Amino acid sequence: MKRIISLSLLLLCVQLLFSHPWKPSHYIIIDTDGGMDDLKAINMLLASPDVRVMAITASGGVMTAEDAYLRIRSLLNKYHHQGMLTGINRGSAYKEMSVPADYKWASQQDLDAADAPDANELISYVLENESTPVSFISLSSLNTVYEYSSYNPLLFKKIKDIIWSNDSAAPLRGFNYELDTAAAHAVIRKDIPIKIVGYEFRPIYSKGLLDQIAGINNPYASSTTELFRKAAEHDFIYGLVDDMIPVFLHYPMLFENDSINNDFSFFSLTEDRIDDKVIYDILSGNTVNRNQVFKEIPSDTSFYFPDLQEYIGNIIANNGKEEWEAGVLANELHRHLGVYAIIGVKMGIRAREYFHIGVDELYIKSSAGSVPPISCMNDGLQVSTGATTGHGLIEVTDTLASPSASFTYMDRTISLSLTKDIASEIKNELKEINYIYGLDSNIYWELVRQKAILYWKNLDRHEIFDLTICH
Repeated sequence: MKRIISLSLLLLCVQLLFSHPWKPSHYIIIDTDGGMDDLKAINMLLASPDVRVMAITASGGVMTAEDAYLRIRSLLNKYHHQGMLTGINRGSAYKEMSVPADYKWASQQDLDAADAPDANELISYVLENESTPVSFISLSSLNTVYEYSSYNPLLFKKIKDIIWSNDSAAPLRGFNYELDTAAAHAVIRKDIPIKIVGYEFRPIYSKGLLDQIAGINNPYASSTTELFRKAAEHDFIYGLVDDMIPVFLHYPMLFENDSINNDFSFFSLTEDRIDDKVIYDILSGNTVNRNQVFKEIPSDTSFYFPDLQEYIGNIIANNGKEEWEAGVLANELHRHLGVYAIIGVKMGIRAREYFHIGVDELYIKSSAGSVPPISCMNDGLQVSTGATTGHGLIEVTDTLASPSASFTYMDRTISLSLTKDIASEIKNELKEINYIYGLDSNIYWELVRQKAILYWKNLDRHEIFDLTICH
């Protein structure tokens, strides 16, 4: 029997590691009231490649729904996730608390909550356009869930489960419950599984853990570090409250299940503390394998040719590890270190960043054509997005070739094109090198390589493209 159990566990681990090569385990809609613990939760959920955040809605809680919306939208804009769907539940109750109400997540300049889409319409859009079962993550009251169940009961049944953070389940008590007790009881009577995740108020974020988080090179960890720097005197943020849910999603084995009935369960930590590695791995995106052959693409400079070594640290620091890794693979595929291949990598990463999605989820129409050097951009696009010819997710047009492309996700399309000044600069430099040395000269390819390395390091993908929302 022990051998059977051990074999089953081994097969489960192998299945988890090598199941679908890209598909996340969790597709979710988040509802938040803008609390500081919600900020920590959202950062972890956005950082994880094993979670696809389909939309975020704002509801009342520790502040008004309108104020919560401004925090969400400002944060996503700061992260360059302008295409992530956000909405608002304007009718939800709140009990304003001064500390979270005073803490701004990012700059709210030029934002107006009056422009926010209605939460019900937004949730319907997601459920209509996503075939994968979606979980509803509630970091506040269950009012948004309840309102949607009445607004669109047919689509409401497509929700896989509701994961709600609250003090306890038997009896029901806690701030999120008390915000709207009637909504909580009404939702519990619905025929959809509800998983309540409990809190741990004792300090989890130690100085050692915070030092580790500060060393993670992504915006989500930086935002978390900034929260602890600016609000260090508030003991509340050192525990796990609404931000317990990301831990539960990634490490359910750390929780004890106290089932009330088949569709109503309460989950609490089995231990008083959790290992620092749990939160560190979620925030750094290390919970799943990203690659199919390499465990990790090395950032150790000794693995690379001498002319590239001195630039690697700056390339990663300036542009992030994901762009670095995609650039390495694209140039190996391309068989030389090329300028337009790098531009394609930056463009593809920027498009994915806009929608905040993984690989293989975009359909691309590239205007780069099939004639080098501009067509080299297509290799960078394919590697950085997974939208390869083999997957049938990229279409290349030859009419009036230009360094531009359109990207479609869930029936929404944007276009990205290299700005005229950068495009002209690259074109003129390559033309001059070609004129002096010729394509058959080794000097030509060496100079192109040098230019490509510098463009890789210096060009900021957030500044070199003109972005247009098509529909």
